[in-house]
Amino acid sequence: MHPIAPRIEKQLQEGTVIPAHPLALNERRQLDERHQRALTRYYLASGAGGMAVGVHSTQFEIRDKQYGLFKPVLEMAMEEVKAAAPDRPFIKVAGIVGNTQQALDEAVLARDLGYDLGLLSAGGLGDWSEKDLIARAEKVGEQIPLFGFYLQPSAGGRLLSYDFWKDFAQIPNVKAIKMAPFNRYQTLDVVRAVCASGRPEQIALYTGNDDNIVADLLTDYTLLVNGQKVTKRIVGGLLGHWAVWTSQAVTLLEEVKKCLDNKGEGIRELLELGVQITDANAAIFDPKHQFKGCISGIHEILRRQGLLSGIWCLSEKEKLSPGQVEEIDRIYADYPWLNDDVFVRENFNRFFG
Repeated sequence: MHPIAPRIEKQLQEGTVIPAHPLALNERRQLDERHQRALTRYYLASGAGGMAVGVHSTQFEIRDKQYGLFKPVLEMAMEEVKAAAPDRPFIKVAGIVGNTQQALDEAVLARDLGYDLGLLSAGGLGDWSEKDLIARAEKVGEQIPLFGFYLQPSAGGRLLSYDFWKDFAQIPNVKAIKMAPFNRYQTLDVVRAVCASGRPEQIALYTGNDDNIVADLLTDYTLLVNGQKVTKRIVGGLLGHWAVWTSQAVTLLEEVKKCLDNKGEGIRELLELGVQITDANAAIFDPKHQFKGCISGIHEILRRQGLLSGIWCLSEKEKLSPGQVEEIDRIYADYPWLNDDVFVRENFNRFFG
């Protein structure tokens, strides 16, 4: 079983900002290495404690043979991390998908490149039994520490039971779980399962609920397990929403931790800010059209900042939805304090140097 480095595990347990890394393409829908590297440098400079590459925001199609981008994109991100932060505890997460053999191949590649954890998705495996998914996770966990992933069905995930998550949490090399069902009931299933797994102190919970970021981070989950109270918190986020305005996300998490340390001081203001962030996320992620414009919405923010040269995706079907540009204009006007345009301008030459 491949172990996780102690300082990485400490960073993971304490909670940090982990943006889901997008894919930079040129107008020919080919990899734009200059902007891809600039994005990684942006996340490092923003103070994020890690990043996730090869995940939904990076576009699952990078694995298709016609593109062959999975390995190059993972390599590029690692090169930038090693150059900019060789001594800094920075959590490198690689997305892992597919059947057992594909997942094993991706896990070994990620591990050999220096990634700390594999974000294991059940996307595309809707016809698999939960027992088969657990067997797959056990095998992958022998190759790389696991970051579980509850992905919402509208983004390619599937519903998973409380019993599945309890079994998953009992796998020895599971170190964290990202909860992104965009659903309070299903999020609670995961928290309950981890608390009842016998390993609650060994598994860090991260929000992937881009629609409920601040409330997730502020909530104490106190549950009864065999008659004993167990309290668990969601300590950080691995989020597509944090792929944009990342330096502000780092400030937000610092404010949340300060509030929790000070017995809730400032919680009303944070909850108010949380509603604004959810409104902004609705513009970017496009729930009005079943999230069809999600990746393009992220790209549009980064394009406006100059961190991407355009919003192109590998699939021509990925594009902004009708009215989405106007919604992004609105949230920029309504909540100017949410963006980090000034930070990007001040550091722009560093990102493209």
